[in-house]
Amino acid sequence: MLDWAEYTKFFLALLVIVNPLGAVPMFAVMTTQASAEERKHIAFVASVSVAIVLTVAAIGGQPLLAFFGITIASFKVGGAILILLLAISMMHATPTGEKQTPEEAKEAIDKQSIAVVPLAIPLLSGPGAISTTIIYATERSSFAHIGIIIACCLLMSFATWGALRAAIPVSRWLGKTGINIAIRIMGLLLAAVAVEIFASGVLVLLPGLR
Repeated sequence: MLDWAEYTKFFLALLVIVNPLGAVPMFAVMTTQASAEERKHIAFVASVSVAIVLTVAAIGGQPLLAFFGITIASFKVGGAILILLLAISMMHATPTGEKQTPEEAKEAIDKQSIAVVPLAIPLLSGPGAISTTIIYATERSSFAHIGIIIACCLLMSFATWGALRAAIPVSRWLGKTGINIAIRIMGLLLAAVAVEIFASGVLVLLPGLR
């Protein structure tokens, strides 16, 4: 097992990447015509979908990398670059193509069910969240380690559910400016996490840098 500081770092990184606060405006727009009960159902289904996606990534990530012959170090470097791009986009408070394209966002408003696609996938549990989960899950191979990683994913899902349930009042209270400020701060924190992951992968690939 890793020490608890590392698990805390993983959860905070996941919280920043999934960014339920950033999904609040989109959720509010997508559910404008929905009733209160329908919003509750959409929030529940979306949060459960996030839990399933991240849990599958935690359990099946390492076997998948082994199947394709990809080393953990290489995946760390590639995943860190993806996370850094996401962080840069967050610091500019703009949506990224890695999560959702403008065309997908426009189509989503007309869909009857938006809880799984595009809300849960790829808006919340996109490539960045999946990559981060796999990277941390492959740090150790013990059942206890994987169990804690999954627990963090489930806790992240619960936080997502809470954010979506409170989407309407939160979006009104913070406003667009407040949400953008929060997203920029989280983007800065995420950039630091990406640099750490990148450095740990590079040091394995290029041991002469030590």
